[in-house]
Amino acid sequence: MAVKKSNLKTKTKVSQTPDLKVVTKPKVLTKPYNDIDLNNWKDYSHVLTDTLWEFNSREKGNGHSYDYHGNYIPQIAHQLYERFTKKGDIVLDMFFGSGTSGIEAVNMNRRCIGVELKQELVDYVSQKFDPKTLVTDVNIICGDSASSDIGVKIQDRLAVMGSEKAQFLVLHPPYDDIIKFSDKKEDLSNCATTEDFYDLFEEVARNGYEQLENGRFAALIIGDKYAKGEYIPLSFGCMERMNRAGFVTKAIIVKNIEGNEKAKGKQANLWRYRALYGGFYIFKHEYIMVFQKPLKSQKKK
Repeated sequence: MAVKKSNLKTKTKVSQTPDLKVVTKPKVLTKPYNDIDLNNWKDYSHVLTDTLWEFNSREKGNGHSYDYHGNYIPQIAHQLYERFTKKGDIVLDMFFGSGTSGIEAVNMNRRCIGVELKQELVDYVSQKFDPKTLVTDVNIICGDSASSDIGVKIQDRLAVMGSEKAQFLVLHPPYDDIIKFSDKKEDLSNCATTEDFYDLFEEVARNGYEQLENGRFAALIIGDKYAKGEYIPLSFGCMERMNRAGFVTKAIIVKNIEGNEKAKGKQANLWRYRALYGGFYIFKHEYIMVFQKPLKSQKKK
């Protein structure tokens, strides 16, 4: 008897084992100039991104103190460093003063080179850091930020710290002649005219520009003044000089100064009277202007 051939195809047994999925963490998304993970940007609510900064008081502790008239508040350094620097980056401060930039750099695992005109202030501020930190993380230069030879001194310190350029620039100059910081002719607070102040400031800006890495950022902390019954917009005059030096303006931030300065006490009423009498308004703000050095730097004449 012949066997009838089946028309059914033989099925091959296939393994029902499900495919294994490899779980991988998303790649950290950061900009070349900070450590902020943009995949988790909501975790950075403490980082300010608007143009109005209000601080009720000056932060104290962690090495900071208000021991020098005119030093800027630590919160500014903290915000700027988090936005525009990475851990290990070098901050260059051309008006080092009492060392706010350096202290906060150490607190945030950054490094700092500061230029200060007065030797006695360099000696005083140096005591705020231990000897090892003064070699590895903070270098203070006694020199004139506007001079032609300051670049060589900065380069020497950068070499010690293993870098060719700084990664962030801080400029907090005197507000023209409002406060006299020394009797030195090189001091910007001793300029004969506001135009002389702008000229000297531009030299500092150009020196800072040369020592800053391409594509990185700079911050100018500055206020305005009244003189002979006239409002003098120092901030915008200095901004123009930053642009002449080659910087591109990125932001203008208004910051309150109430609560960040030493109490005026009874002088508050005196200033109110003067304002009413003289037809002007009392300053309660200053500016933080943010700039960037282009990726392909072109030095302007």
